[in-house]
Amino acid sequence: MSSVSARVLATLLEGWRDAGVAYAALADRIRLLVLDGRVGSGTRLPAERELAAQLGVSRTTVTAAYAELRSSGYLLSVRGSGSVAQLPFRAAVAADPNHSGYLDFSKATMPAVAGVAAAALLAAEQLPAYLGESGFDPVGLLVLREALADRYTSRGLPTTPDQIMVTMGAQHAISLIARTVMARGDRALIENPSYPHALDALKTAGARIAAVNVSTDDGWDEDALEQIIQRTSPSLGYLMPDYHNPTGRSMDVGMRERILALAARHGTTLVADETMAELGLDGTTNTVPFAAHGSAILVGSVGKTVWGGVRLGWIRADRSVIQRLVRSRSSGDLGTPILEQLLVLNLLRDFDSILDARRSYLRVGRERLERLLADRLPQWHVPHTQGGLTAWVNLGHPVSSQLALAARNEGLIIAAGPRFGIDGAFERFIRIPFSYSEDVTVRGVDALAAAWATVGRHPMAESPADLTASVV
Repeated sequence: MSSVSARVLATLLEGWRDAGVAYAALADRIRLLVLDGRVGSGTRLPAERELAAQLGVSRTTVTAAYAELRSSGYLLSVRGSGSVAQLPFRAAVAADPNHSGYLDFSKATMPAVAGVAAAALLAAEQLPAYLGESGFDPVGLLVLREALADRYTSRGLPTTPDQIMVTMGAQHAISLIARTVMARGDRALIENPSYPHALDALKTAGARIAAVNVSTDDGWDEDALEQIIQRTSPSLGYLMPDYHNPTGRSMDVGMRERILALAARHGTTLVADETMAELGLDGTTNTVPFAAHGSAILVGSVGKTVWGGVRLGWIRADRSVIQRLVRSRSSGDLGTPILEQLLVLNLLRDFDSILDARRSYLRVGRERLERLLADRLPQWHVPHTQGGLTAWVNLGHPVSSQLALAARNEGLIIAAGPRFGIDGAFERFIRIPFSYSEDVTVRGVDALAAAWATVGRHPMAESPADLTASVV
């Protein structure tokens, strides 16, 4: 059973005292940590006396907070194991952004493109040609790998099919790379903030994390990035150089070349997550792949461009790396579904048109969100995002976790800023998607405005259902 120390939990709880009655505020903040996944279900919490000493409060306060969490189902007392965090029950109703109930802004995604159903029907017609084969293919259909290789080549990175592996989405690809390239205890470089599930994948693979800051104003801290590589020689570095999630920043060409050269000298394998690389909203949309500037492993998927329900991604790497990944893959799965590969192959034939439509849709959504926030919440600093699907908004005060709790009471699920950071950072920030329809976005901003009005005024009531969400 995993555990969290009093010192680490206190770090994650930073700012909890600002939310009203002490024991209720403490319980609310621990509850949010469990809902956001920052304290995993099944994690043993520190003893009441230890946490009280670390927080500088009476043991009575911690005892009352733990009792509140037990009564609401977020804490379980186990003889010999102390207090264990848990999710109290399964979600009774899926959080559907188009439903009149809860909105889910924890997922940065778009509705499916119009051609998905037609591509699926065509794939079903094509499937009989493959039914005589085993169906277990750890590399991917040759015709799909050829299409993906051709697309990389057209974008400025000559690629052959044997440099491509088809995966079950980008998350699958990241996890596979992490456990193949690294050994447990190796150092891994990651941005801060970053995509939470990438951090989870690195930690699961046993990585010791070294973080480099990325901001909406200045982008990557290049000096810190260079120092981390020079001083620690990490085995792996996970970066989002194009339309970074959540800041939306894109790394300039000069920095790409310098960082790739430095990584090569120190034996660091850089992994570039390019799932949003072709969703630039300002200027040129023809982004040259990161590996065109030096050796790197690329991860792509259709989850952000086509639809999250099509679970297909890919890895582009040197042939020797692909061969290592193939050997490692069988411990986790035995191949990507054939039907979904055919579906994506059909969509790739008109992918440029799909991307043009997506970019137009996102530009409208970005402008709408900027306008709504300027009108309803003018005290927030809303950056003009260069690309991607989200805005990394500065609240001006370290109350993101408190706001996320209040938003749940207004019918909105949204991830607090620290969900994207290391060790509880980014309480001044919250990620807001602009990838939803006008109606959903308006309702979401209304909920945020209502939640903002309650922040700091009274304790947050418990939500009537388990609204835990996986951040995407």
